[in-house]
Amino acid sequence: MSELKLTSGNPFHMSLETPFEQVSVGIRRQILGFGDDLMICRVIFEQSAIGAEHAHHHSQATYVESGRFRITVDGAERELGSGDAFYVEPHISHGSVCLEAGVLIDTFSPMRADFLPDPGADT
Repeated sequence: MSELKLTSGNPFHMSLETPFEQVSVGIRRQILGFGDDLMICRVIFEQSAIGAEHAHHHSQATYVESGRFRITVDGAERELGSGDAFYVEPHISHGSVCLEAGVLIDTFSPMRADFLPDPGADT
């Protein structure tokens, strides 16, 4: 298996060739594709993992691929499961608690440059 370089010029990001990053306890993220204006990521949660509340300048739309999550957006809470989705406007606080192990598919506009590996870092 060859190492896939994450670049905006690469149209293909093969799941088995794209590494996961440990984001926090019980949460791993895999970048599936991106360009300057859009990014999509798979985020795998273990049960009870917490996506701490935060805000950023990106628009975010998230699809619940599997599992159950308690999602908070701008103080409002809702329990979501497979097939559900939510949208977060820029600069709005949001977070999650994983109630049943699962996967979220996050999309961001513009892309999250802070998710990309530092090209100057040793790997």
